[in-house]
Amino acid sequence: MAGLLRWTLPRFSLTLTVLLSCSCSVLGKKKLYIGALFPMSGGWPGGQACLPAAQMALDLVNSRTDILPDYELELIHYDSMCDPGEATKLLYDLLYTEPIKIVLMPGCSSVSTLVAEAARMWNLIVLSYGSSSPALSNRQRFPTFFRTHPSATLHNPTRVQLFQKWKWTKIATIQQTTEVFTSTLDDLEERVKEAGIEISVRQSFLSDPAVAVKNLKRQDARIIVGLFYETEARKVFCEVYKEKLYGKKYVWFLIGWYADNWFKIKDPSINCTVEQMTEAVEGHVTTEIVMLNPETVRGASNLTSQEFIAQLMSKLGGKNPEETGGFQEAPLAYDAVWALALALNKTVGPLKAKGHRLEDFNYNNRDITAEIYRAMNTSSFEGVSGHVVFDAQGSRMAWTLIEQLQGGSYKKIGYYDSTKGNLSWYGNDKWIGPGPPADQTVVIEEFRYLSQNIFVSVSVFAGLGILLGIVCLTFNIYNSNVRYIQNSQPYLNNMTAVGCMMALAAVFPLGLDGLHVSARHFPAVCQFRLWLLGLGFSLAYGSMFTKIWWVHTVFTKKEEKKDKRKHLEPWKLYATVGVLLAIDILLLMLWQIVDPLHITVEKFTREAPKGDLDVLIQPLLEHCSSEKMNTWLGVVYGYKGLLLLLGIFLAYETKSISTEKINDHRAVGMAIYNVAVLCMITAPVTMILSSQQDASFAFASLAIVFSVYITLVVLFVPKMRRLITRGEWQSDGQETIKTGSSTNNNDEEKSRQLERENKELQKIIQEKEERVSELRNQLTERQALRSRRRASSVTYQNHSSPALAIHQSDPRSLAPPPGYPIPISDLHPIPSSFGNSSSLYQPDSKITRNNCHASQLQLLYK
Repeated sequence: MAGLLRWTLPRFSLTLTVLLSCSCSVLGKKKLYIGALFPMSGGWPGGQACLPAAQMALDLVNSRTDILPDYELELIHYDSMCDPGEATKLLYDLLYTEPIKIVLMPGCSSVSTLVAEAARMWNLIVLSYGSSSPALSNRQRFPTFFRTHPSATLHNPTRVQLFQKWKWTKIATIQQTTEVFTSTLDDLEERVKEAGIEISVRQSFLSDPAVAVKNLKRQDARIIVGLFYETEARKVFCEVYKEKLYGKKYVWFLIGWYADNWFKIKDPSINCTVEQMTEAVEGHVTTEIVMLNPETVRGASNLTSQEFIAQLMSKLGGKNPEETGGFQEAPLAYDAVWALALALNKTVGPLKAKGHRLEDFNYNNRDITAEIYRAMNTSSFEGVSGHVVFDAQGSRMAWTLIEQLQGGSYKKIGYYDSTKGNLSWYGNDKWIGPGPPADQTVVIEEFRYLSQNIFVSVSVFAGLGILLGIVCLTFNIYNSNVRYIQNSQPYLNNMTAVGCMMALAAVFPLGLDGLHVSARHFPAVCQFRLWLLGLGFSLAYGSMFTKIWWVHTVFTKKEEKKDKRKHLEPWKLYATVGVLLAIDILLLMLWQIVDPLHITVEKFTREAPKGDLDVLIQPLLEHCSSEKMNTWLGVVYGYKGLLLLLGIFLAYETKSISTEKINDHRAVGMAIYNVAVLCMITAPVTMILSSQQDASFAFASLAIVFSVYITLVVLFVPKMRRLITRGEWQSDGQETIKTGSSTNNNDEEKSRQLERENKELQKIIQEKEERVSELRNQLTERQALRSRRRASSVTYQNHSSPALAIHQSDPRSLAPPPGYPIPISDLHPIPSSFGNSSSLYQPDSKITRNNCHASQLQLLYK
């Protein structure tokens, strides 16, 4: 309720006050009040000239007897500083301070947007004299808005005509981030797109344009449309001077309603001199709405445009027009007051017929507002700014003037009539200089190819590596019947040699680029690289991984499982390699089918050759890539990385194991260390160096070459050396004659056999010990029974003989285990040897030849 009172009481009091004031002035003219916001400072200080022009119009209207003879118009105005925040406070003061205002007149676009959107709540007509924002041409959002200043979009048809005339197909834009400029630029973007013109660079800024200007320079912008207020324009061109973004290579398009000497005004927010600013702005083009009627015509005010300018200069008190904000828009403010006066005059008759009067207006009376709206919508008269007429959106229709700054002053070079699409040139004035520049620098694309010296050098090493692989493979096949070679799993070694040669063969397609292969065949080269590297890695590393896996599986298991797995069939080894190979084949097939490799071109920073201002070199680099390249690489690197880490772990675990079945597993472990380290270093480094074709190829290919060389040397050279130095070349017969390795193998076999027999003997001893414990218990029971009967000698004699008979009935019950000496003492007492059974055997230690009884020797060496 309190809130409702706060809103209703001010309105009621205002209405009552106005009614009382009107009734008290029966004898004189009734006053109608206009609430206005004139920006005397800020981004566009248009009120400096527009306010005097509006007051001139009010004085002339109030002196006329044929226009509103019973009324007097009075202007109540504030300085909005072209700031929406300040305007909000002032709008509140206008609405809730006596007297009631019949019309609101804001200035710049940002303030008009605020006022026009709120005015509908108070049934107020809004008439602007300086708003150019295209967003205001929206009847749903601003239903009561009119303006004598044309929309900023009226500049865009003119700009497009100029772009087409000078055959520019690429432009750039820089704007201040306000609604008027953003909406104007959106409209320009749609129009240039229809005309086949591209906006290549679009930059914006809030208060500091330094970064935006640097980006224009970096993108080689030539034809630049600038949309910002006058104060920001000085900041922009100070940065333009610093970046040297001016001269014959560049054309700037600016808004034409700045003061003629805007770039000479001292501004503490910039650190450029007047001379520097003058140099930077020279040659720019402006598009400006025709705001002063070029013809000598007396309109509704009975003044020509020249007479109006003379009176305005007198009212300004000798101020320099070039230093007075809003001087160019002053005719629009003058005609805005006349448009309002003529519209109000037109409503007097219709309102009287309905029983209403203009002085009856209040913020709740929609009938009077509707009549004023109809009168404004049908306005048509000759003003000092030209013919005044509003379109369906309440915007002014007008011509566009094209000017260029030549020698420090603006020269008219043409007009554009947007209603007829007619572009006409003015007098004999021409474009400054030899003519309009090109819209962009000529860019020459230049592909970066791999250095042929690097390619040839690495290819030689790869070729020699393939020859080495062939030698190793031939050696291994030829000597596969030699026991020493057989014990190294020669078929797995053959796979390693083949995989190494495939990896080396991948070096050649890695060095092929657009210099050798056409773009049509390049994807096939990309796939060929991938398959060679993938399958080569699977064969070479997979076979070594299988060996080390088998050694770890057998010799790190429990003793009872080790004997079961020591005779692993060869086909299981080959199956392991086959599984690793099948995984790679499946992954590569999915990659090729789902997301095949293709050519992508990487573009680098353009380079400017010396001595040529309009030519840039665009370096390009070809890559083999796919849409989800990072995903596929992540899967491949993750899978291969886990295999490498597991291989390192297995190699470390088996480094101290000695086995006859795979006698080169230590060499395999060294090769795995080598491959893992090189792969883990090469993969991330090549990704980082992908934009440097020479370094990337050299690093990747040399890593392949080195890892293959080390693998082949470590696995095959020791075998060659052994067979050459020991002469172990031909057959199994000759191999078995040699005592070197066979003796070691026999000793190892005998050691395992002794261990098994030792365990068997320990089990037997355990059983006998349990039997001894049982007999001891029985003997204890008998001794207790014998002691109870010892009290009676008769009873003892009667029972001693049967007891002895029972005791001696089974002489084997107290017999020692086989192999132990028979005690010669009496059988009735407990033998001392049974009191300490540990003296008979050592259950926790292995039986050796020194502590074995003679009866066990035949078991150990049967």
